[in-house]
Amino acid sequence: MTDLSVVVVCWNTRELALACLDTVAREVGTGAAPGPGPAGLVVETLLVDNGSSDGTSDAVRERHPWAVVVELAENLGFAGGSNAGLTRARGRIVLLLNSDAAVTRAAVRECVSFLDAHPRAGIAGPQLLHSDGRLQNSVHAFPSLWTELVPTPLLEWAWPRRYPSKRRPSTGPVPVEAVLGAALFIRREAIEQVGPLDDGYFFFLEETDWCWRMAEAGWGVWHLPAARMTHLSGASSKQVDSTRTRIEFHRSLYRFFRLRRGRWALAAVVVLRVLKNALPLLAPPLGPRQRRRWRDRVSVLGWHLRGCPADAGLAGRARFLAREGDGRPIR
Repeated sequence: MTDLSVVVVCWNTRELALACLDTVAREVGTGAAPGPGPAGLVVETLLVDNGSSDGTSDAVRERHPWAVVVELAENLGFAGGSNAGLTRARGRIVLLLNSDAAVTRAAVRECVSFLDAHPRAGIAGPQLLHSDGRLQNSVHAFPSLWTELVPTPLLEWAWPRRYPSKRRPSTGPVPVEAVLGAALFIRREAIEQVGPLDDGYFFFLEETDWCWRMAEAGWGVWHLPAARMTHLSGASSKQVDSTRTRIEFHRSLYRFFRLRRGRWALAAVVVLRVLKNALPLLAPPLGPRQRRRWRDRVSVLGWHLRGCPADAGLAGRARFLAREGDGRPIR
């Protein structure tokens, strides 16, 4: 039996994907030989190439021939790419891993051992670190009107158990509402009961929605601070302009509110977001950074005023590039 399926999803991050698989081979094992690898687990690794144009698939096949390459014709987003890997994964536990993350043997053992010891734990997330060792926010609460109305630092200060953050790191395993999708350990039984990620999310909040569905089905979501992995953060999204990224976040946020909070909450958050993006128009930007943020907010406001068209954001850009590449429309 395969203990762990490592599913790495990438889009035009060839060198990062190769480096990520280097750490998988060193810390977890290649799965090429029978029996457990360095982490004491029988593993398999799948690399999902989400329609890259930088030769990722060929480079991985050459340097890491032990990895199963799933090459997609177009960019399906994080959820769609992850689901392509999930359908092929055979492990009793699946690790969804960003290409800009690096696994450690200790973290893998910690997360797998925790899931083995807690039968109703569906998801375990490690503590993510910046490359210099600083803590990243690895957990978050479900979006709500409270998170839209009240500044996040205030919520984290006033209700640290309800709104955990790196400012007050936990000393041991703690149940949370959601963990970051850069490194997710998921029990197979939970996936089979809850289903795959919702590919209606192209990027942002797909793992948050999954954690919501896990909790609804009675599966626990846990953060394990002792399990530590490095995450460079945002390698794929930084390849496109910040305006499209902001628009995609808004699209995902509105989908989450529509599905999980109801139409009245959705209407309220849209109004709040429109006002938030309109307020900067009252004050002229000063420095270059402020001017970029001002332009982004103006563009996001314009997207709202145009009725939030689907051809903007990251999803719209990906479909445009796919259509330009082969001359066929994308459904």
